[in-house]
Amino acid sequence: MIGQSKTSEVYFDQLAALADFINHACAFTGHRPQKLPWRDDETAPGCVALKEALATQVAMLIENRYTEFLSGMAPGVDMWAAQIILDLREKHPGLKLHCILPCAAQSAKWSAALQKQYRTILEQADSIIFVNRADRKNCMLERDRFLVSYASVVLAVYNGEKRGGTAATVRYARKLGRKLIVIDPATLTVNHETKTAP
Repeated sequence: MIGQSKTSEVYFDQLAALADFINHACAFTGHRPQKLPWRDDETAPGCVALKEALATQVAMLIENRYTEFLSGMAPGVDMWAAQIILDLREKHPGLKLHCILPCAAQSAKWSAALQKQYRTILEQADSIIFVNRADRKNCMLERDRFLVSYASVVLAVYNGEKRGGTAATVRYARKLGRKLIVIDPATLTVNHETKTAP
């Protein structure tokens, strides 16, 4: 009989830890403000209601023992969801926010106010992961696939369009058999898609 080496024991421990992380992890995806009815007006009733709907779904995930939350930190849904996790940490100190960035220069062309909000969230995150250091072609796609790969559930704000980053992320989540929670930003209808084997 061939015995396990210490190296393989460590490897299997790491695999088990990764599997446990994924089983308790939720990734966020959703549209940027320009694709939402209220655009940049976060005081609009529709935006306020969407944030409340997001918070409700997050609360349900927490009740189901999800503690790891991954945000790609794009303007709009990603950053709103990240802020919801930070706001909930006082009541639920075991929550972790992981910011998954496509590249180091993600916010370089944003407004000063948006960059400040971005930095404030990053400063409070439990981890920051750069999928790429350089801003290169497909870095956003690679970030989105990373998010789905390291979560067992994807919480999406998705209007049903066929093109764009959110649409591609939702398709990839379905391809990998991830559980999907989809909020329609216009109607706030919530659709749960059961996890299936890829």
